[in-house]
Amino acid sequence: MSIMKNFLNVILLLCVCLSWCFTEGAEKKDDSYTFQVSSLFPSSSSCVLSSKASNSKSSVRVVHMHGACSHLRTNKDARLDHEEILRRDQARVESIRSKLSKNIADGSVSMTKSTELPAKDGSILGSANYIITVGIGTPKHDLSLVFDTGSDLTWTQCQPCLKSCYSQTEPIFNASSSSSYHNVPCSSQMCENAASCSDSKCLYEVLYGDNSFTQGFLAKERFTLANDVLDDVYFGCGENNQGLFNGAAGILGLGRDKLSIPSQTATTYNNIFSYCLPSSESNTGHLTFGSAGISNSVKFTPVSSFPSPSSYGIDIVGISVGDNELEITPTSFSRDGAIIDSGTVITRLPTKVYAELRSVFKEKMSSYKSTPGRSILDTCYDFTGLDTVTLPTIAFSMGGGTVVELDGMGILYPLTQSQVCLAFAGEDDIPAIFGNVQQKTMEIVYDVAGGRVGFAPNGCS
Repeated sequence: MSIMKNFLNVILLLCVCLSWCFTEGAEKKDDSYTFQVSSLFPSSSSCVLSSKASNSKSSVRVVHMHGACSHLRTNKDARLDHEEILRRDQARVESIRSKLSKNIADGSVSMTKSTELPAKDGSILGSANYIITVGIGTPKHDLSLVFDTGSDLTWTQCQPCLKSCYSQTEPIFNASSSSSYHNVPCSSQMCENAASCSDSKCLYEVLYGDNSFTQGFLAKERFTLANDVLDDVYFGCGENNQGLFNGAAGILGLGRDKLSIPSQTATTYNNIFSYCLPSSESNTGHLTFGSAGISNSVKFTPVSSFPSPSSYGIDIVGISVGDNELEITPTSFSRDGAIIDSGTVITRLPTKVYAELRSVFKEKMSSYKSTPGRSILDTCYDFTGLDTVTLPTIAFSMGGGTVVELDGMGILYPLTQSQVCLAFAGEDDIPAIFGNVQQKTMEIVYDVAGGRVGFAPNGCS
């Protein structure tokens, strides 16, 4: 009898373990998550390192630039400025709208004529961005760059700052001290869309949607990604830069155009990269180039056609909230389509789709006290005094039969304990955007050569 009892206890323990959510400390059922309220609010002073970034020689750590793991954050006890994050997130979305409308009006997918952007770079800049450390030059100069799937050209500030440079945490890169630095001549094919030339040297210019900009020389240099050394990487050496880059030294472009890092390193990494965005600002994730270490559980969806050479288009064909399937028709996303974007914070959905998602979510959260919204977030709750909360699951069905179920941390945006909001917003006249809150803890795989994007749970550990 005791043997049978022990056996049943083991089975019960196994069942509990199997029901554990992707997020540590969160119990998952078929259509809901239950987790500790405290897990929504990470420590402001301690950093929890993920081990995954050390498992591959081409993998680097990803940290939230405003979090405890970021050396760019000078005041470790400072709270996130959510108003500024959400304001700049909306500016990025409006920039995406402007960029795409100009591309469509021109009948092309190249640079907007009004800004004459060289290198076909994405003229969008995010707010709550994630950074990695990259070595540039010989000898290697470690710099923190924001990585962005919506941009192509990688750039960093360079000495001398002929006009102005914004304040960055690390010393500004000095090209004259690097033995591997070379300017790109105007005769190069890579310079065909350049803004201008100076002494036969190719110049570039990128203007972002919030009026930040970078100008300088298109150059080639040695890059060090983790333990991999890459020679003759095209990048922008910016000698005139202004904007709110939060102390980062520049941008790492992960778009689809020929000047992006994945395109330039295609022979080394087969045009494949993956990343995991950490569950909170106190944790780390990873950015990995190549297919090493990619989970066997990744499910892929095709990259759809989209009027931008930088963006990764996806087809959203269904959304469920708990056990409710939203009424999504083939025309729900047909006008503007959808993209996945590392730099947009809050997922944007067509207004009608969002209204239904919000309605179902509110119904399932009716036992919790509601509270006024903030900025673009209009569905918020007061969790003061609660130890645990239970959320309905949210899952996206995408082209190719792939179903992506969000991690519990990918559903809410916590402002304060008395104001925790649904991390979605409704907006028309733009593509739907699968933002970075919804991507948290998942392994996101970009098989650019194969024309597909993949998703798997537990990507940071």
